[in-house]
Amino acid sequence: MYDLLVVGGGAAGFFAAINTAEKHPDFKIAILEKSKEVLHKVRISGGGRCNLTNATFTPAELVRNYPRGKRELLSPFSRFMCGDVMEWFEARGVALKTEADGRVFPASNTSESIVNCFLSAVQKHSIQLFVKQNVEKIAQEGEGWAVSTPEKTYTARYLLMATGSNPKMWQLLSALGHSIVPPVPSLFTFQTDCQWAKELSGVAVKATVRLLSTEGIPLKISETGALLFTHTGFSGPAILRASAWGARLLAEQGYQCLMEVNFTPNGGEMLSYEESLPILQEFKQHNGRKAVQGTALWELPKRLWGALTTEAGISGQQLWADLSKTQLQAIAKALTQYPFRIGGKATFKDEFVTAGGVKLQEVNFKTFESKLFPHLYFAGEILDIDAITGGFNFQNAWTGAYIVSESIGN
Repeated sequence: MYDLLVVGGGAAGFFAAINTAEKHPDFKIAILEKSKEVLHKVRISGGGRCNLTNATFTPAELVRNYPRGKRELLSPFSRFMCGDVMEWFEARGVALKTEADGRVFPASNTSESIVNCFLSAVQKHSIQLFVKQNVEKIAQEGEGWAVSTPEKTYTARYLLMATGSNPKMWQLLSALGHSIVPPVPSLFTFQTDCQWAKELSGVAVKATVRLLSTEGIPLKISETGALLFTHTGFSGPAILRASAWGARLLAEQGYQCLMEVNFTPNGGEMLSYEESLPILQEFKQHNGRKAVQGTALWELPKRLWGALTTEAGISGQQLWADLSKTQLQAIAKALTQYPFRIGGKATFKDEFVTAGGVKLQEVNFKTFESKLFPHLYFAGEILDIDAITGGFNFQNAWTGAYIVSESIGN
């Protein structure tokens, strides 16, 4: 019989097992992983560099990056958050670096630094690691737990479920008696049938995106940040954040919506249609002999400026002096309120994230223990918690796993 059995050989599972072993050197601990490779998501995160956390150092600021779990994580983050994670890895020989946008990576620029740190700690603390373990049943056994695979049944005093977005594990927990919030994709890119947008593939620009239903009803989702045109539609931080905050709404809409884009950065703010119009009028007065399509305002990429002015009905050689009031208004509208029809989604790289999982009301966030079953714990994306990009999903995993390690045996 084990003291702690961890189901899931990912970030949360390893972190909980290692920290529990450090706090309880006499504990017998094992990790069960369904595939032949552990820590898969750690390996591919951040393009293989592992964006392990973010340089955000107050809980109130940190929770703003979680579309689901914001309220529940506030107290746990006050106990173990980004700075603690950075100290933890650096104390174990993993040098870190913080990039300009706040994302934190190993200084080595490879996720193998994190993987090797974990594997070394598992070996050091004699934590048993079993791969190709397809869990088929979990059941209470006395005051402990029994976990069955086709080959064997493992028993333990404490059970941690850290299996991420695994539908089969959610089904087992549902059969046990836990409520599962139906999962939907989060962190995805947008697809469009707008041909000129797809022809701008590779162009990046700061923009504000606002989502509306196909009937034009605002969905109350608006994000400002980098927008990247792709060969199928749109990506970049603004899109990924919008997809995270709108995960459930967009699923209900069948991923069909309108995306209204404002391309007019003015310092830190975007200009409204009404604010942009006099700027265009003044530019016309002072640059009448210049061709409209050859003079991009607001430092917009020339290809994008050309496409937007073409959409506004401006011909290739038309001069600013020749623009009518109606044409100026059309340019202002294209720059500040251009409507793209979104017709679907695509997975963002290999970093698939879901919104959904174990219902948060059934978990005690002082311990990350089930409120329904003693000695059953959760950590990571198995819970109905997800975040935008930037290292925040890993931070949820580290925090939950660490608090589990503090709670077990006490």
